[in-house]
Amino acid sequence: MQSLWLITQLLVCLFLGFVFARRLPNWLEKLAFKILPYFTYILLVAIAVEFSQTLHSIAHPEKILSNALIIATMTSVGAFLVCYALFKLIGVKPTSGRVSPELLVKSLINISYAFIALAVGYGLAEFSGYLGYQLHLSTWNLLLVFMFLIGLDLAYSPLNRSWLNWKILLVPIGCILGSLLGAFVSLYLVHGIGFKDLIMLSQGYGFYSMTGIVVSELKNAELGSVALMNDLFREIIAILFMYIIGWRYPRSAISSAAATAMDVTLPMVKQACGNEFIPHAMVSGFILSVLAPIAVSVLAAL
Repeated sequence: MQSLWLITQLLVCLFLGFVFARRLPNWLEKLAFKILPYFTYILLVAIAVEFSQTLHSIAHPEKILSNALIIATMTSVGAFLVCYALFKLIGVKPTSGRVSPELLVKSLINISYAFIALAVGYGLAEFSGYLGYQLHLSTWNLLLVFMFLIGLDLAYSPLNRSWLNWKILLVPIGCILGSLLGAFVSLYLVHGIGFKDLIMLSQGYGFYSMTGIVVSELKNAELGSVALMNDLFREIIAILFMYIIGWRYPRSAISSAAATAMDVTLPMVKQACGNEFIPHAMVSGFILSVLAPIAVSVLAAL
């Protein structure tokens, strides 16, 4: 019953953000969109504080990173390969494009900000503990605010009905099926995580600011830490795929980018793959951004 209530809260906040878009006072909307790009870092600081407080009770913390890296690699590669196979079956040939080293460096710097935020949160928690004070930040309440802001953002996303054709929908389908395939392969490579939990972790789609908190609330802090790092690694792998091979297989690269294709990796889609693939990124990112909190919450509650 508690799990259902938590899931309902997430969906209600997402829905309210979508509904109230364009109905809020102009100054409040502008403030919301100014806060949104930085809110992820606030969430990550809060997550790191909670992670620090549970780290001492975890027997082998190094397994968190290794397991997360394996799951992220398998699900990202799985999404890429399944999407490639789907488009190959319908006769779509590889394309071409160009890349920019400057944009790659800028994107990796943006990813580094996420790790800096985690380091800041961890440092604050450790320092406050050293002073004899236990720092506490409500990650759940912050997540609810974040979901409201995401709802606002989704309402303003320039989606077009003409984009919703069956070929474009193969991109998110490839990500979903490939992520499940990656979870199955990970079963033989990771230790201490059951198949049901691997499936749950595979459905985060790079939405790291959400999955870590939800899994921590509904499962446990250790698994929540794996979820957080898994989706951070997925975002990094997506950036690498986009520039290493995305110019040749743009749809597959977008599929591996999962939910991030709509925001973080969208500039890379435009630059490395071409403007004609922006609809693929927007539609896939939108679908997976909405699906991720639902899938992770439901699977974590089972």
